[in-house]
Amino acid sequence: MRGWWREISGLVLPVACGGCGTPRTPLCEECARALYGTAARRARPVPEPAGLPVVHAAAPYADAVRAVLLAHKERGALGLARPLGVALTGAVRGAVSSADRRTGPLLLVPVPSARRAVRARGHDAARRMALAAAGELRRTGTEARVLPVLRQRREVADQSGLTARMRVENLAGALAVAAGGGRLLEGGRVVLVDDLMTTGASLTEAARALRAASGMRFPGLLQLSAAVVAVPPLSFEKNRN
Repeated sequence: MRGWWREISGLVLPVACGGCGTPRTPLCEECARALYGTAARRARPVPEPAGLPVVHAAAPYADAVRAVLLAHKERGALGLARPLGVALTGAVRGAVSSADRRTGPLLLVPVPSARRAVRARGHDAARRMALAAAGELRRTGTEARVLPVLRQRREVADQSGLTARMRVENLAGALAVAAGGGRLLEGGRVVLVDDLMTTGASLTEAARALRAASGMRFPGLLQLSAAVVAVPPLSFEKNRN
């Protein structure tokens, strides 16, 4: 019911830019440039957890980008899912560059939020953005689909306020692939997707769960890559010109 009300309210209530508040537009041109106006770049948290796949991000988590992500995730501005999906598309393309010789469709696997967070928000932000990104990839000629095969095995503590090491310990063993999910991943290029990477603990645990499910049957999963919309500025590598 809550998600339905948000969908309807977005059609009838006044719209303002999720980044700066400019009226009559869900995302103004200036905030759009901040979100996806530059090429995706490699992102590496410090310290970098063992097992973290190669991560590409669309933008630094600051200013307008931070505001847009929070408006979508926490305040239910669901109309921002598409522009966030466009930003995620750029990061996905960076993660599977022309140097990647693997073949098959792009399989976008969203990192699941804690169940209580999804209930509180009324939607799953990462999954919604992954669906938008897959649609944009298909529209531009790339075969892609979303496979939400990861599940929470147990409740985890709130990550805010935890150190990088504590986050890794908090999430260790928390995710698993749903029964039968491993078969769906066969023959594709698997890209883990999320809206935000801070310490990399969530992506590391998600990668561990996928690798554990693949075993020896799907060795391609050992070449996981990851794409996120935003990372803290200190983790966002500058372009090397």
